[in-house]
Amino acid sequence: MSFDVVALTRKLIDVESITGNEAPVGELLVRELSALGYQVSRMPVEEERFNVWATSPGHQRPKVVFSTHMDVVPPWIPSSEDEKNIYGRGACDAKGIIAAQIDAAEKLRTKGIHAGLLFVVGEERDSTGAYVANSHAPGSKFLINGEPTDNRIGVASKGALRVNVIAEGKMAHSAYPELGESAIEKLLNALERLRKMPLPENPEVGPCTVNIGVIEGGRAPNVIPDQASAQLLFRLVGPSEQLRKDIETAIAPDAHCEYALEIPFVKLRTVPDIPTMTAKFTTDIPRLSNWGEPVLLGPGSIHVAHTPREFLSKQELFEAVELYVKVAEFFNAQPGA
Repeated sequence: MSFDVVALTRKLIDVESITGNEAPVGELLVRELSALGYQVSRMPVEEERFNVWATSPGHQRPKVVFSTHMDVVPPWIPSSEDEKNIYGRGACDAKGIIAAQIDAAEKLRTKGIHAGLLFVVGEERDSTGAYVANSHAPGSKFLINGEPTDNRIGVASKGALRVNVIAEGKMAHSAYPELGESAIEKLLNALERLRKMPLPENPEVGPCTVNIGVIEGGRAPNVIPDQASAQLLFRLVGPSEQLRKDIETAIAPDAHCEYALEIPFVKLRTVPDIPTMTAKFTTDIPRLSNWGEPVLLGPGSIHVAHTPREFLSKQELFEAVELYVKVAEFFNAQPGA
């Protein structure tokens, strides 16, 4: 019986797996992969969370590994489909990719090529699953990591630097502002200087960008606020050392900062005869450095990921399966164990 990649995509979408709640979809994958004859293990991450690692029996050290993530961003949206597309949360980021990679692995097995399958938790937040997986690498030589790249090979991927900017003030009655010190005003001043700060550029991936994603502060309208903070995300295009210095200079003396997460900018290899792109987003690849030389490739557009109308073209899904097979065959033919 042929593998139904569309049906598996929908089945995966219909199991809510917002970051932190990946266990149910992980259990579904354990069942599906076990039924296909894989040797499947749950790789503990934290509490009920686990990565899924699957290999063909007798092939526990595969040369090539497919990988992507099981978690999705909120809110959960159940699956639907029409003649052309599959809809729902995770359709392209990354439930459809999981299904395509499993389908590709099945096709490769008929050719005597046994690829591994690694599906991790936490990519959408902090790459916790990838970080844990990196200490359990099986000695694989090549990693095919899936993210929505419109079925083009990513030649580079921006990194990420999450920064918490914190301002402190002094509470007072709002009728007597001279007796207090507004933390919110200090934070706004610091953020204004950050917004005007020149950011580095890279000819391969473009400029570093910043998003002020969360602002919090204050206690009540009639109280001078003694606390305020903002959460920022910089998309890195190179090393972060100078950027960190520039951030700290820009926000002083009104605020200070804490660095919550850094994922470095990475350059990636290409594969002959497959179109390329540059990824302005961050992936798990830097956290999976022990799993082999990485390639970034997957169906779907990042422009519809995380949106209310996330979808994946069925044609692109089918093409992704064939591309994954092609890339895995190319790597399998490379010299070395």
